[in-house]
Amino acid sequence: MPVVSHEVHPLFVEPYFRANIAGSISPQQIEFIKNLKMVNNTENFISENLYIFEEPELKSVKDAIQEILDIYARDVLCIPQRLYVTQSWSLTNTNNMGMHAHSHSNSVLSGSLYYCELPSQPSNMVFTRHTNYQQIELPPEPNKRNIYNTPIVRITPRQDDVILFSSRLTHMVEPNPSNAPRHSIAFNTFVKGKLGDYRSVSELAL
Repeated sequence: MPVVSHEVHPLFVEPYFRANIAGSISPQQIEFIKNLKMVNNTENFISENLYIFEEPELKSVKDAIQEILDIYARDVLCIPQRLYVTQSWSLTNTNNMGMHAHSHSNSVLSGSLYYCELPSQPSNMVFTRHTNYQQIELPPEPNKRNIYNTPIVRITPRQDDVILFSSRLTHMVEPNPSNAPRHSIAFNTFVKGKLGDYRSVSELAL
């Protein structure tokens, strides 16, 4: 008997969030970030200070990030708790430098801020659909990828943009094809407020 009809519906959706904070970053702050002491990372360079948003020189940037986190908590997660930045650090990728696939532990939401001019080919962030080892891989045909079957999503950064995403997502950065450095700031977040329920003895005050 032939199939009469069929339907496809989304079961879950994984968002990423993009916002622009150009008015919150001054040329002096850009120079301050670029002049932070950098050390060798796994594949690129990372600031020695891993709490750079605590620097008083970056208060307006931190305030803008907090405003974005408040919007995300209110309008995307729709939760009563408040998100706040935990660690924050600067990254620099010079020619041919990328970043290996990874996710962020002890964080709810992670973010990237592209605080200054990017190379003409800025190299993408690449998000992987799977968060654990896949014994069987069934990639779709390249010209038939869609939101239901694509194994990866590439996001091209833009100057002054903040990109937020779930910390559990595996992501990487493509190698920088340019001779110009690719600068960014990364950060993690957690929640403040009450979790759980008093009567079910699951309450946790953070």
